[in-house]
Amino acid sequence: MLVIVAGGGRTGAQLANLLLAQKQEVHMVEARHEVLARIHRELPTEMIYEGVPTEPSVLEQAGIRDCQVLAACTTNDADNLALCFLARSAYHVPRTIARINNPRNAWLFGPQFHVDVALNQAETMAGLIVEEMSMGDMMTLLKLRRGQYSVVEEKISAGAKALGVEIKDLPLPENCVIAAIIRRGQVIVPRGVTTIEVGDEVLAVTDRKGAEQLSALFTPQA
Repeated sequence: MLVIVAGGGRTGAQLANLLLAQKQEVHMVEARHEVLARIHRELPTEMIYEGVPTEPSVLEQAGIRDCQVLAACTTNDADNLALCFLARSAYHVPRTIARINNPRNAWLFGPQFHVDVALNQAETMAGLIVEEMSMGDMMTLLKLRRGQYSVVEEKISAGAKALGVEIKDLPLPENCVIAAIIRRGQVIVPRGVTTIEVGDEVLAVTDRKGAEQLSALFTPQA
């Protein structure tokens, strides 16, 4: 799969490195001399295309006619919108992803500009901070479905409401599944009759509201 990353800042460079580690073909487009000097030290030179990302001729040199995904990661929201619109309308790129720099512009990043996925970094970071504050000792291990669901983990302490109760009898949130229990270094596949013990590390898949309810079951009662 060929992915074009427009913008070689820290976000674009990190994305490119992750994709390369997954053995994807990546072409990066960047025009700023100071940024080019850095990414030529961090990334293979043959994948870097020098030029203004919104210029069709530059995109064509980078292989946009054959790419499957365009990731617009520049520091300018107008450029990111223009890139997505151009990629879909002129080159029929199947998938477009855009970075939102200014949260006030988030409403623009939608189907009207052919943005399939919009990543609002400020909103995502703020949401994670609020979530971690509200969930106490519960740890978020992985985000799923663009952050709608999470894999969470919590170690059960004495006094937790869930202790000694069979999983089938726990008042679990609607969108929650107990995925595994780690007990004394061993992984236990939870069944309906499995009970939770002190020291268990419980892994669950849940949404944000469910994580808060789950945390109330797993933390010591006041």
